[in-house]
Amino acid sequence: MEFANKVVLITGATGGIGSATAKLFAENGAILALQSTRKQSAEALAEKLQLPEERFIALEADVSQEADVKEYVEAVLHKFGRIDAFFNNAGVEGKTQPIHETTADNLEKVFGVNVYGVFYGLKYVLPVMVAQKSGSIINTASVAGLTGFPGMAPYVASKHAVIGLTRTAALEAAAAGVRVNAICPAPVNTRMMRAIEAASGNPEEARKSFQSVVPLSRYAEPEEIAQLVYFLASDKSSFITGGTYLIDGGMTAG
Repeated sequence: MEFANKVVLITGATGGIGSATAKLFAENGAILALQSTRKQSAEALAEKLQLPEERFIALEADVSQEADVKEYVEAVLHKFGRIDAFFNNAGVEGKTQPIHETTADNLEKVFGVNVYGVFYGLKYVLPVMVAQKSGSIINTASVAGLTGFPGMAPYVASKHAVIGLTRTAALEAAAAGVRVNAICPAPVNTRMMRAIEAASGNPEEARKSFQSVVPLSRYAEPEEIAQLVYFLASDKSSFITGGTYLIDGGMTAG
């Protein structure tokens, strides 16, 4: 029970990666703060994980709105008094469009969640951890934060931004013993990839195409991503900060 009585805050908690990560932390004794755009979804996840009321809080918030982020952090502190690990994970893929066809609302939606959401999470959680002089933050970037993908300019740009935010936050918080890292998954077997596949007009061929550029010849499973998040949140990674960790089946090795 490595995380017994430690408070773990997860945004995008009801998505594929978020829920798999919540499950792993719950199995290891954590108290969970679960953010979703719908409180009922977060409550349903807590029920599925068989968490008693005193060991979780369900948070409804739009992470692109600063007031919502401030409010969810305050709610966690009001109930539990601290935040030991923060999986800053909420993200959206946006529409698949070439740059010259990308609409302002698509750009704004993707940046709102993927950049503003991550930034606001850091803005309000970092002071909590700095005051504690302990804590670990894991931001969800992507292999798209390290390379380009045609038709996904807002998403690619947003994930590059997450890596920059991670490195800056790590430098700002290091003196207090607070660690900040980013993970960069390749395609993961979740709803997001179903949406991207469907946008191609031929989901089966799109899936084969995406898998063909991964040397391990498959998508990652959410549980595999959760294991990396868990490691970076744990004391086993106590000398790791400012890092960008690929979990991509060899996709960027070539």
